[in-house]
Amino acid sequence: MNSNFIGVKTPRKDALAKVTGREKYAYDIYLPGMLYARVLKSPYPHARVKKIDVSRAVEMGAIVITFKDVPDVMFNPRLISTPDTTYKDWRVLTDNPRYIGEPIAAVAAESEELAQRALESIEVEYEVLEPVLDPIEAMEEGKPKIHEKIMLGNREIVVERNIACRLEIQEGDVEEAFRNSDLIIERTFKTNKCYHNQLEPKVAVVNPEPDGGLTIWCTTQSIHNTRLLISEIFSIPVSRINVKRLPIGGSFGSSIQTNIVVPIAVALALKARRPVRLAYTKEEDMYEHSSFQMIFKFKIGVRKDGKLTGGYMENIMDIGAHQIQAYPLLGTCAGWWVSLYKLQAVKYVGVAVYTNKIPACAYRGYGNPQVTWAVETIMDEIAEILNIDPIELRLKNYVGEGDIFWGQGPTVKSIIKSCGVEEILRKGAELIGWKNRPRPGEQKGRFRRGVGMARGYHTSSAGSPIPGQVIDYTGAILKVNEDGSVDYITAMVDQGGGTLEAHAKIIAEELCIPLEKVNIVQADTQTTIYDVCTHASRGVYAGGGAALNAAKQVKKKLLELAARVLDAYPHTLKIRYDKEKKQGVIYVEGADGREITIGELATLARVKNWGTIAAVETYRPPACPPHFTGYFVEVLVDTETGIVKPTRVVIGADVGRVINPDLAEGQLHGGFLMGWSRATIEDLKYSRETGDIECRGFITDYKMPTVMETPTEIQTFFVETFEPTGPFGAKGLGEGAQNPAIAAIANAIYNAIGVRFYELPITPEKILEKLKEKEKIELKIVEGV
Repeated sequence: MNSNFIGVKTPRKDALAKVTGREKYAYDIYLPGMLYARVLKSPYPHARVKKIDVSRAVEMGAIVITFKDVPDVMFNPRLISTPDTTYKDWRVLTDNPRYIGEPIAAVAAESEELAQRALESIEVEYEVLEPVLDPIEAMEEGKPKIHEKIMLGNREIVVERNIACRLEIQEGDVEEAFRNSDLIIERTFKTNKCYHNQLEPKVAVVNPEPDGGLTIWCTTQSIHNTRLLISEIFSIPVSRINVKRLPIGGSFGSSIQTNIVVPIAVALALKARRPVRLAYTKEEDMYEHSSFQMIFKFKIGVRKDGKLTGGYMENIMDIGAHQIQAYPLLGTCAGWWVSLYKLQAVKYVGVAVYTNKIPACAYRGYGNPQVTWAVETIMDEIAEILNIDPIELRLKNYVGEGDIFWGQGPTVKSIIKSCGVEEILRKGAELIGWKNRPRPGEQKGRFRRGVGMARGYHTSSAGSPIPGQVIDYTGAILKVNEDGSVDYITAMVDQGGGTLEAHAKIIAEELCIPLEKVNIVQADTQTTIYDVCTHASRGVYAGGGAALNAAKQVKKKLLELAARVLDAYPHTLKIRYDKEKKQGVIYVEGADGREITIGELATLARVKNWGTIAAVETYRPPACPPHFTGYFVEVLVDTETGIVKPTRVVIGADVGRVINPDLAEGQLHGGFLMGWSRATIEDLKYSRETGDIECRGFITDYKMPTVMETPTEIQTFFVETFEPTGPFGAKGLGEGAQNPAIAAIANAIYNAIGVRFYELPITPEKILEKLKEKEKIELKIVEGV
């Protein structure tokens, strides 16, 4: 398909500002007369504040707030689920801290040094309570209660056995399906907790306005939800709160919710009546959020011919001390499972459990990488037991075109209308040399090569034909200027992956104007219409869909006005991109000279008082089409040290029509490296003695891969399908780029050494331990012979 901008590599609009250091992030915002804030956090994982003395801090001239000075409002910082399914257990500041690092008080002063001195002067007397750090133990009778009562929507509920929420789903007769199975496989998996390690720590700058309102610059993936939450907590009219849309230094899901620094900074600014800046250090940021840890139990039935029959999944989820999105995550985990492979009957039990750990939030993939790791491990095992090629087993059972897909749990479903799974697997197998891979466990010697594969997907938005429990709609404003350029105004936040760049290309393509004439406006909540959040890989699909619809409205108006000038019918007019004029040109086909540039038309409209050519679009995605990915990974295992190195990676993806080819390729590269880290290195470990994270917030002690662990060869390819519900046939990619990586790596390690792992991360220590166990078993077999 010929295109001016779609699928064409072009310089990014924000590239110059970023590479020269002139891009303004929330961390770069400084206001005249601004105060600097610091937060006093609990040193205990579970405690009550018996007494707090802030007098010395006040004497130093600091503005001080404690739990006594903020509204007594219980809230959930994430406003994506419908209110009736939103669990609330947060307060701005607390006298009952439930994890190390939970905010108790805050100060603001003329300098960071003075603020820190004032913070250190506050005296707190604690009643130290027994913490619970294990989700299984937390559910035992008699264990300390982390929460007594919480809110579900507007009603109060009692928390029993530290169970934050639960979800059960059943479709079909699972027991009957198991009875009709030739093989039943049961496995238990345990994932690790990880820190997002986004480049930009959390920050909020708040300016109280003369009318009693607020202007806020902060780290967020949703400016409108931040605005709504601050209004909810502080009872300030929504119209008086203005949240600025800023570039964000990465997020990976860590700012889907309104970060706690925002309401704390708001409370300080309201009390001080001066601007306040609250910026976390990197060490503090690690105590602010983490991924969920999950314990899965699977039972899967299959026939001899490889057709899956039925399945049972149990998901015990460690959510930490507070709920950010536990209930919807229980639902999406079920969806990730049932939308990978066809099962005649399924039963799912999900339980979210409170522990005295750092609160967990969405982390790239929102549970999908963890579920995919477990399922793809089981699929590999089934293939080996039945002596079926793992790729053929997957192709026999995958959920594909024409099937129902669960995009965000059981209430968000749509029919798959585009699918490139088979081509991804066939081409990936050819490129990696699948047929020449080693047989598991047959290699000898110190270094052993392994090849593994896994497939996966992710939703593109949480849209669906009918309303569900997830809010998903967005908006766009587009207006034509007198020189033929256009201003594009959106609330959608670009996390750094080029989302807004894709929108600009979509607009330029539809209007046939130069890409440089699409101006992405620096917007805020007072100049934009609502966008729910940049999450669920919806940036290109949903946000781009709104941009395209706005451009179509503008195009219709352009043709209607041009029809007056050119004395032609609107539906007969065409627009072409004129590179010499650097304009979009509207013309009458077959009538030489009967044409007008968009700039000339916009100028004429002003002179003739025809009005501004503009459009406003609010858009609900009609579906949640999955984008598909396939990973083929080659590793080298050192059996003397247990160290695993990736030597070669092949990644295939179906994202519909590719909008930004170089940025899409970058997503795949980054997805693999993040998956490698989660699979083999990262682990946010806790000390059972202190309840603290063992690295104590120091990134130097929280191990992650460096350039030294980067594979020497990463080969990517795109299977270009056409998604009929997407802008120019496009789907998402951000999360699917990583989802199968962990599973492919784990399967490659098994292929090299003949040992499977059911707990993440797969560290050198665990590899050496398993190899020793394997050697003992093999020795016994030999001795028995």
